Amino acid sequence: MAEITSIEPQKKDKQRCNIYVDGVFYCGIKLEVAIKYRLKAGTFIEKSRLDEIQLETERSQALDKAMTYISAAMKTKKQITDYLAKKGYTPAVTDYVLGKLEYYNLTDDYAYCRAYVNSVSGKGKRALEADLIKRGADRKAIEEVLSETEEDSGAALAVLKKYLRSKEPSKENLYKGFKYLLSKGYGYDTAKSAVSALGLEDEDY
Repeated sequence: MAEITSIEPQKKDKQRCNIYVDGVFYCGIKLEVAIKYRLKAGTFIEKSRLDEIQLETERSQALDKAMTYISAAMKTKKQITDYLAKKGYTPAVTDYVLGKLEYYNLTDDYAYCRAYVNSVSGKGKRALEADLIKRGADRKAIEEVLSETEEDSGAALAVLKKYLRSKEPSKENLYKGFKYLLSKGYGYDTAKSAVSALGLEDEDY
């Protein structure tokens, strides 16, 4: 058994409250639900019971919030999970929401990765991978999409030319440009090809 140590109204929504269990924030819930189930400070309750109450009374609202969240742009499952956690929903509710979104094909990490890769220019595969990991995309989806993606040597050359635009056309600056391409996530061969296109085919990097 755990103890509800505090129930506090939420600052942004006075119709909801935050429930603290054993001194630690556990979940958010409607005030009317807290009253209905006689939840108050000092009450001893199983955490699984709080999960059941929230799932029973707030799953539709959580789904609506998630739908609104993904309406502006595609999101990874991790981003949706983090969003719902910040809203005070338990893992049980989050699992329910993700299940519904997957059922209606409204969340797909592979599709997210593919769309992201297609929308970003000026970055190599390593940088794209780092971006997608940061966004919480499924690792398998990341690997699958990047394995299907060829680095654009033309884009790498454009990045290099932009980098060198205000610099002297020296071997030193071309080498710095080579390292710059690597820092943008381009592979060694792609970066070398771009530099070679500007006249350093025999340079040993």
